[in-house]
Amino acid sequence: MIYENEDQLKKGCESILAYDGRDVRVLNESRFRKELIDDLIFTAVFSPDPATSQAAGFLIRRGAASLGIISASIQPLYEAMGRREVGGFTVPAINIRGLTYDVAQAVFRAAIKGNVGPILFEIARSEIGYTKQRPQEYVCAVTAAAIKSGWNGPVFLQGDHFQINAKKFAADPEKETRAVKDLIKEAIAAGFYNIDIDTSTLVDLSQPTVKDQQRTNFTLAAELTAFIRDLQPKGITVSVGGEIGEVGGKNSTVDELQVFMDGYLEELKKRGKALKGISKISVQTGTTHGGVPLADGTVAKVKIDFDVLAKLSETSRAQYGLSGAVQHGASTLPNEAFDRFPATGTAEIHLATGFQNIIYDSKGFPPELRERIYDYLKTEMLKERKEKDTEEQFIYKTRKKAFGPFKMQLWKLSSGVRDEICSELEKQFAFLFDKLEVNGTRAVLDQFITPVDVPLKGPEALKI
Repeated sequence: MIYENEDQLKKGCESILAYDGRDVRVLNESRFRKELIDDLIFTAVFSPDPATSQAAGFLIRRGAASLGIISASIQPLYEAMGRREVGGFTVPAINIRGLTYDVAQAVFRAAIKGNVGPILFEIARSEIGYTKQRPQEYVCAVTAAAIKSGWNGPVFLQGDHFQINAKKFAADPEKETRAVKDLIKEAIAAGFYNIDIDTSTLVDLSQPTVKDQQRTNFTLAAELTAFIRDLQPKGITVSVGGEIGEVGGKNSTVDELQVFMDGYLEELKKRGKALKGISKISVQTGTTHGGVPLADGTVAKVKIDFDVLAKLSETSRAQYGLSGAVQHGASTLPNEAFDRFPATGTAEIHLATGFQNIIYDSKGFPPELRERIYDYLKTEMLKERKEKDTEEQFIYKTRKKAFGPFKMQLWKLSSGVRDEICSELEKQFAFLFDKLEVNGTRAVLDQFITPVDVPLKGPEALKI
């Protein structure tokens, strides 16, 4: 159910949770995990009363903390990877655009079965907009899924592609930079302790030297890193990622990596000699976000330059102590490609559209709802259709933008439908965890990550 006011919320929590104005205690863990958490997350996402929504989110996060489920930074593990104390696996970073509560449960179930340690749950700046999931909501949904699925330990929430829009930056650099800073501030307050800065959109390949091409990129990346360091909670070093080549553009080179890092570290030092820099570097090796849809709506096979990926990962570790290179736009790659990432020392891989495709193309997805969504796209997204696109290509490219407008309809699908869709997803997560060599890494996670519990200010009126 969805609680419409705080009195209803209090009554629903009786004998399950206790809140004394300082923190939350779980009185009945079984009922919290099996029953109440469903009502709390639906209230946090859909309650018509903002105060009740915020109170439900607070109970989710602090109730989770009392069970040892704590938002954390992956920084210590990535530093260990940079020192070569641990390796041989690639950390999956999973973007969830729709059915977030259910899909995250499928991730946790696969992780528990595989004894998986590091997994990042992320959402990009663009996705926050079209999926209508602000950082607080996303954190609550993933945290609630951890509670429901029986997960215990750190949860890594990541801001993916906190990106500077090149056109908006050209028109008003200060305004666009401020917009990204505001998002960073909102995300950290919500519990995102891993943030990927993306200023690679400002790389200017028309400039005569690599340093001139990368200058705005590394300068602004340093500025945003310093901003993050000012905001991060006491005891936490937010893991920050940088990017040297825009995904879908030309492949990155070792020279670009070195020029970016040298310029970035020099600029960062100007802002504070002891400031921690980035822990990883995103590169371009041949992929495109979402894949390349063919005329029939299927996705073209993309060839990744794994040699370049291996060289960039090795250089980033050997010369700068980073965890390695990060591969974006990988979820639509053929299955046989995934075991290559650990073999090439790739630190992290970003996965999104492939899971969206499983949801929409699932045999369990209601045909009538799919038809309504596609009719909506043909009406509301028509301006995004390119003249050369077939209808199948247009639908493939734009259906991600229906997750926001149809969020409630998706969340309220019958349990049988959601279970069928998430069963397919869980199989894919299990497959990827195996190929990325993260099965059996829970001990590694526990060795290097000690989550810091950051107190939250709770609603004064909510005392249970």
